[in-house]
Amino acid sequence: MSEKKTAEKKPFSGLYEIVSIIATAVVAVVFAFVFFFRTVGVSGSSMYPTLSDYDRIILSAYLFEPENGDIVVTCQPNDSPAIEDTLVKRVIAKGGQTVDIDFDNGIVYVDGVALDEPYINEPTRDREDFYAPVTVPEGYVFVMGDNRNHSTDSRDNRVGLIREEYILGKALFRIMPFGQFEIG
Repeated sequence: MSEKKTAEKKPFSGLYEIVSIIATAVVAVVFAFVFFFRTVGVSGSSMYPTLSDYDRIILSAYLFEPENGDIVVTCQPNDSPAIEDTLVKRVIAKGGQTVDIDFDNGIVYVDGVALDEPYINEPTRDREDFYAPVTVPEGYVFVMGDNRNHSTDSRDNRVGLIREEYILGKALFRIMPFGQFEIG
């Protein structure tokens, strides 16, 4: 009789193992997204052609310090209802660096060196509120969208320089639309 009960329990033990594995995987994914990663939706065309409206990206904030060229998501408060709560932009300069823009030729300079920007949609012609070279204070970053002439970014006084403490994280890769994972 005991052999019969043992034979009857074996199919359920396999099911228990499968459910246990799935539950462990779900807990691990939830843990990773609570403490290390988050997803963010892109709204608007300011990062075109790198990112488009409705793209979804994965951010990492774990041991993150912004570097020039990083695509970041910020949540710096502002008083303008026209500015989104979160912005997806590219870091152009960090604390201690000076940004200057030649709007006639559409070239952005950091510390007197022209940036090599193969990711932008078109040369930077839109001045916004930017009228002089700006030295970024420590603890801040200067950000711009890749679609320079259609981006509200650090050139606009409503956004201004971004305090590093308001950066949610660095964009690692795109998850939507599916199949277009790489971002520049």
